[in-house]
Amino acid sequence: MYGSWLPWPVTLDRDLDVVLLDLDGTLSEAGPAIVAAVALALEHVGLDPLDEARLRAFVGPPLEDSFAALPGMDDHLVQEAVAVYRASYDLLGSPLYEGVVDALSTLRAAGLRLALATSKPQPFAEQVVAAQGLGPLLEVVVGSDRPAGRRTKGDVVAEALRRMSPYRSPVMVGDREHDVLGAAEHGVPCVGVLWGYGDAAQLERAGAAAVVRSPAELAGLLVGTEPGAASTRP
Repeated sequence: MYGSWLPWPVTLDRDLDVVLLDLDGTLSEAGPAIVAAVALALEHVGLDPLDEARLRAFVGPPLEDSFAALPGMDDHLVQEAVAVYRASYDLLGSPLYEGVVDALSTLRAAGLRLALATSKPQPFAEQVVAAQGLGPLLEVVVGSDRPAGRRTKGDVVAEALRRMSPYRSPVMVGDREHDVLGAAEHGVPCVGVLWGYGDAAQLERAGAAAVVRSPAELAGLLVGTEPGAASTRP
């Protein structure tokens, strides 16, 4: 099992000042609420039920993309499924992972600025932040917004960086490959977390700078107290 870092570790800049945070699978355990809402949406549009693994794959990536990838889905059915999903999604069914608030508080106390950068639509992201009491810890909340041109994780990261400017050295934190790749589009390293819905192999393939096993380990890495958590690439 991996420790606090992967075999190809990249040094995280000790001048780190901004942390961009994914939401589902990183701060909140959104899986059960997402899976339930997706199952209802698929039933509504007449698709066969998916097994648990395929339902869990909806956690994290842009929702429209996940629906569109299913056989038999056209643009109309995708939008219909999305509407049913959003009408049935339980905002309070996404509790924060244990230790997340303490970790974010540690980062803030160390002088780091925090921003949410999630593929969840902007209104939903704001509602989850309010429902879970995260507002005081986050400087900005950025979600996807099709009318505003924010569709991909890279788009979300770009907007979060714009709102957090000026900054010296940002880092992304997420649990899936699209977090790593979206951050990489803007030259931002990503720390992968192993308590969400990705795994070490997925994060490795995507090029994560490091992985951590707990919120406390994440805080220790980012504030420089986790021993041996980063070293230069050969």
